[in-house]
Amino acid sequence: MTTHDEQVAEQASLEALRMHARYHGKIQTAVKCPVRGPEDFALWYTPGVAAPCRAIQKDPRLSYEHTNRANTIAIVSDGTRVLGLGDIGPEAAMPVMEGKALLFKYLGGVDAVPLCLATKDPDELVRALELIEPSFGGINLEDISQPKCFRVLASAKARLEIPVWHDDQQGTATVVLAALLNALEVVGKRLDQVRIVMVGAGAAGIASVQLLQHAGVDMQALVVCDSRGVLHRQRDDLRANRAEFPEKWRLCEQTNRACVSPDVEAALRGADVCIAFSRPGPGTVLPEWLKGMAKDPVIFACANPTPEIWPSQAHEAGARVVATGRSDFPNQLNNSLAFPGIFRGVLDVRARAVSEQMALAAAHELAALGRERGLSEHSILPRMEDPELAPRLAAATGLAAIAEGLAAQPLTRDELLARARSAITQARANVRTTL
Repeated sequence: MTTHDEQVAEQASLEALRMHARYHGKIQTAVKCPVRGPEDFALWYTPGVAAPCRAIQKDPRLSYEHTNRANTIAIVSDGTRVLGLGDIGPEAAMPVMEGKALLFKYLGGVDAVPLCLATKDPDELVRALELIEPSFGGINLEDISQPKCFRVLASAKARLEIPVWHDDQQGTATVVLAALLNALEVVGKRLDQVRIVMVGAGAAGIASVQLLQHAGVDMQALVVCDSRGVLHRQRDDLRANRAEFPEKWRLCEQTNRACVSPDVEAALRGADVCIAFSRPGPGTVLPEWLKGMAKDPVIFACANPTPEIWPSQAHEAGARVVATGRSDFPNQLNNSLAFPGIFRGVLDVRARAVSEQMALAAAHELAALGRERGLSEHSILPRMEDPELAPRLAAATGLAAIAEGLAAQPLTRDELLARARSAITQARANVRTTL
């Protein structure tokens, strides 16, 4: 017998399939300059276009002034870790990347170009990023399998002069931290005193642990689980392969003081928080496991397209606050809450990188806006359509970049808010004219 949650999910899938076919995708190219007649072609194209070309040749930084580069990013994927669907290939990844571009534009006023590449080689991926760098103001890596995604991000950040960000890592971690801060406020617990179990040691899980560490979580009280069980210092399989999985081995050394083992159920006994970025469910996290957790547990079941456990099942098992990655359930915990605003701020100050401090600033601003909107068990974060969400995150991110000396174009908070609001208002006005 199907549950109500399952029925909601199935109806959403059928409607999504119908609408994608109707519109043949979600994005298109639009002209933003006036074309009053054929005579304007001489201004926007030849012979007039030669003037900005010469100016940029003399000073490549002017590409940010004379082209749309300052507001354009590339969404780059090899299709090897798409949602919870796995390695489905670059063509099948395109609907997700188009959807990402839609969110960037509608929520952040950022122009984004989806680029799904026909290679799984990390060196080729980084080389491709180097080749396209002159055309973009930033790179958003997306849906790349681990451990390759860590290598690609680190290499690209070292070799490119524009900001490179892996949304499955940094974007997700930002939202997790914000959601956890507010969920713990609802249940009356402190971040530095709770015991957290992370179910899943992929890109999202590992990055979330890293940002939680920066935020003050006791790493020795945190337990991380992968597909083979709990991470700890006696995991000989990871010790033997620590060169291939250095991030996992680091967590073996840094977490799990009590050396809890061997499985997720044992790890969850007495835990305050379960954060899952694992195999799509339901059934990946079982209700009986949650019954052994501490009083008023917080459950983040973030797998897409279906969570590791349905919210109704988690609540019935005693969970006080439940969040998923889906927009059709309360408490959506999705990186879409973060990346439009963060990249808006990154582009507006022309930051050359996205640092941990910038992500922390965005997370705290996201949490603050959630508190202003009113916290409850079913509302720990603002909705992604909140008109102040992206501008507030843009300002917080931009100011953090300026404070770290990473910004080429320093702006005040009021200037950052004004730029973000203007770009987003224009983007949404354009969408409203589409039937």
